[in-house]
Amino acid sequence: MTDIIFIEGGRTLVDGALVETSLRTSGRDIGALDAEQGRAALHIDASGLLVLPGIIDLHGDAFERQMMPRPGVDFPTDVALIDSDRQAIANGITTVFHGTTWSWEPGLRSAENARKLLDAIEALRPQLAADTRFHLRHETHNLEAEAEIIQWLSEGRIDLFAFNDHSNVKPKKRNQLAERTGLSVEAVNDMLDRIVARRPEVPASIARLAAAARAADIRMLSHDDNSPAMRQEFRALGATIAEFPVNEETARDAAGAGDFIVFGAPNVVRGGSHTGWTKASDMIAQGLCSVLASDYYYPAQLLAAFRLVADSILPLAKAWDLISSAPARAAGLADRGVLAAGRRADIIVVDEKAPLRPRIVAVISAGRLVHLADASCLVHSRAPRKTVAAA
Repeated sequence: MTDIIFIEGGRTLVDGALVETSLRTSGRDIGALDAEQGRAALHIDASGLLVLPGIIDLHGDAFERQMMPRPGVDFPTDVALIDSDRQAIANGITTVFHGTTWSWEPGLRSAENARKLLDAIEALRPQLAADTRFHLRHETHNLEAEAEIIQWLSEGRIDLFAFNDHSNVKPKKRNQLAERTGLSVEAVNDMLDRIVARRPEVPASIARLAAAARAADIRMLSHDDNSPAMRQEFRALGATIAEFPVNEETARDAAGAGDFIVFGAPNVVRGGSHTGWTKASDMIAQGLCSVLASDYYYPAQLLAAFRLVADSILPLAKAWDLISSAPARAAGLADRGVLAAGRRADIIVVDEKAPLRPRIVAVISAGRLVHLADASCLVHSRAPRKTVAAA
């Protein structure tokens, strides 16, 4: 539906506070808050529910599981992306950056797959419910990819650009890499030896790619920064988003410089990192995290926001900023992330009654109702309500 949608009675997140108000959409945007009902194609009674800005996911690679649910089992890229879109929307994610790794390895993270994914995202974008964007995660030792990536940057085909370095593969993880690539462990070892041998060429390649991203005005991230010096080097190149800094010292350096700091929402939900690195909830409590991303699990952002509230780390408005307004600012998306007249109508209606298990009731993306889990909230006509402070 792209006609006017009227939402009434919910506790709505406006200007950092929850207020009971009404909201009207106008095309793809929010028309007005505290609105009169008027004529609308769709009325939603949000009484007893939360009305929140849509979630923005800067880094999610759970779509890889739809492409390869088991090692060596592949599904078509378009099928995987369409299924991933449904999962994202059902979890309240209205803007999704698919974190696509282009590595030096064959298989799932190969050049062929990166090209397929980019082409598929561009072709499918009009029919996907979430605003779907391309976050290219460049493995810095993948030197052969440099020229093509620079071309993609200049053509505006990349929405976020990250620098990764996973060339230091520990022996216990080489079996996993062999499974993902379809290579023998011996072939994996030979490949890594060849990659590492070209390490002296990497800094100059990073500099050229960063210059191309700056020229194209593409936001840059550096992944797994392990020291303040590393963060400072990438910041000097224009990468002002620190993605998963591996220790507090590095996160503090990023925060002191005003960088955006991204951690994984699964880290919050599970109570710690699956890698044994930085605990995201501790970083949030210290003001050392500004964005939470889905990482590898689409439900995690929604769950993490309510976990932070339950653990008395943040009030809901502050927790929601980590998954909506802050990622919008980090990505340079000034049209979304908050509920205000003239902003993009990305809106989710949430039932929070079950502790730590928020339920998505409805999702509106760019003014269209794209997900409805409970039709009982659809009504005919009700009197408009005025804005009052929520209890």
